[in-house]
Amino acid sequence: MASFADDFNRADNTDLGAGWVEVSGDWSIVSNQLSPGSTGGTIILRAAGAMDSNDHSAQVTITATTAASHGVWCRGNSGISNGYLWRNDGSEWTLFSVVSSTFTAIGSYAAAAAPGDVAKIQTVGSTIKGFVNGVQRVSVTDTAVASGTSVGLRSTSSAAIRFDDFAAADVTAGVALTAATEADNAQSLAGSKTASLAGTLEADAAQALTGAKVAALLTATATETAQALTASRSQSLAAASSSETAQPLAGAKTAILGVAVETSTARPLATAGGSGIDTVTAGTPHTRWTVGRTRAPAWTAGTPRT
Repeated sequence: MASFADDFNRADNTDLGAGWVEVSGDWSIVSNQLSPGSTGGTIILRAAGAMDSNDHSAQVTITATTAASHGVWCRGNSGISNGYLWRNDGSEWTLFSVVSSTFTAIGSYAAAAAPGDVAKIQTVGSTIKGFVNGVQRVSVTDTAVASGTSVGLRSTSSAAIRFDDFAAADVTAGVALTAATEADNAQSLAGSKTASLAGTLEADAAQALTGAKVAALLTATATETAQALTASRSQSLAAASSSETAQPLAGAKTAILGVAVETSTARPLATAGGSGIDTVTAGTPHTRWTVGRTRAPAWTAGTPRT
């Protein structure tokens, strides 16, 4: 598979080197770029080496442009009187077939060339394609030129046009895969790979699967004494909006009696008012009797007094 490339990064010179054949015009290297001169008219440049097959591509970067014809060609003969050309004229890209120096437009893409555009043409069988910046803009089927291995550039001789980074290469068609002639069973893995685990940086308790998340609490940084309530709240009760009749108590209430404050000895009624009692003072209750000497005669009972 053949290929050719030139970045033109060398001293200014009207001699392009052994890699090129100036079919017409005076091409030169200016500031590490390719210049088509400034004499006017259309001039042609061809790579000295040919591609190996009729299926190949060629591309170039347009570093400066103007409204004049300039582009790249492939599948040509030595003087591109036959071949395919992809060029811009300042308003559109046009794909041409060239037969005996007669140019026939076979496809186009409306857009002016811009500095930095990469123009590429590709021929594979009867499929001819034109690209701009890697994007296919035209693809046609054409059989006008079936063979040719030369590649190169065609341009108006204008000082406003510059090229850089030319490249060409054969296109290798893909190979169709045939049916497999044998099959093998999948093999089990005979080995394993292990690695030592580094020490853990931290550990946490296993979490329940209920969705709850817990975390250890940090040590408190400060504590506060509980404060007593210093205020109270009061509120006046409104007048009752209704009343109910008191209900009788249906049960009984009992309570344990406390210890007696004082005690006295009970006296039998038979001895009350007997002889020997000097005086008995009746009036305000007393806690004990006043007892004096015995007296004779004994008390006599008469009509009770009021």
